[in-house]
Amino acid sequence: MEFLDHYQETVAKAIEKYTFKNKPAELYEPMNYIISHGGKRLRPIMVLMANDLFGGNTEKAIKPALAIEYFHNFTLIHDDIMDEAPLRRNKPTIHTIHGINIGILSGDALLIKAYQFFEDLEPELFKKCVKIFSETGAVLCEGQQMDVNFETDNNVTYDDYIQMITNKTGVLSAASFKIGALIAGASDQDAEALYNFGKHIGIAFQIMDDYLDVYGDMEQFGKRQAGDIYENKKTVLYLLALEQATEEERAELKYWYSKKIDNVDKVHSVINIFRRTKIDEKVLRLIQKHNEIGQDYLNKINLPEEKKRPFIELANYLLRRES
Repeated sequence: MEFLDHYQETVAKAIEKYTFKNKPAELYEPMNYIISHGGKRLRPIMVLMANDLFGGNTEKAIKPALAIEYFHNFTLIHDDIMDEAPLRRNKPTIHTIHGINIGILSGDALLIKAYQFFEDLEPELFKKCVKIFSETGAVLCEGQQMDVNFETDNNVTYDDYIQMITNKTGVLSAASFKIGALIAGASDQDAEALYNFGKHIGIAFQIMDDYLDVYGDMEQFGKRQAGDIYENKKTVLYLLALEQATEEERAELKYWYSKKIDNVDKVHSVINIFRRTKIDEKVLRLIQKHNEIGQDYLNKINLPEEKKRPFIELANYLLRRES
């Protein structure tokens, strides 16, 4: 999509402009390393899109947009350490190259730099944006802890899972849109509607991520095939499979998810149960449901449909990722 290319170019130029040149290099080079690998840079793009929707100034929004990107990458560094992940975006993770201590420090420094990138905003707007940013960070940590707890909790419910991914993924997309809208001078009501649009698109995106962990092309995504199964992560696939499975299949699922082992038989057995219970179809319908809820919130914003069309295109693009 052309409009997405435009935003990606804007973000890329800003990242290059604000490349860390500080010392010691051992701290800052890993920060540049993960930022430079980019990915799609969706969250800063969301800030800029929301800012444009309400007629804002890109120059005013660009540093807060980078703040969101820095924060996102801070979480990725720490997530990779917690998950002992060897790859991120098809590149070695920071802690595998530089060690865990530098990984932790570089992540912490990215978080601090993120806060500094709000400092150019006028005091009242600074206060509103940083309040959202801080609340989002706290909720995201809660979601991450829930995700960790789920590995050993045998009573995780579907509602628990939705709460976890809302906290871990949905709120960051939501906050990105809301911050961009507020910087542009949007009303609180419109900013909140865009927040809820972002939240449900973020939920759908995370469910799609869980789906692609099993059914996606891992070479394309730079992740380990079925990594969530190896890690005993109770994703929506697992929880829906428990609901649909026979008593024998439920026992088998619980058996494999009680063992954190690097075993191909485990993955094959779990995926076979997913296949027999047609979990792939059910998960894709759930993704579409949250997409539709998000677009209902978008419709509440009283602006011409033409101006809102890029948001619908973005949502559809995110949820059409190739499997």
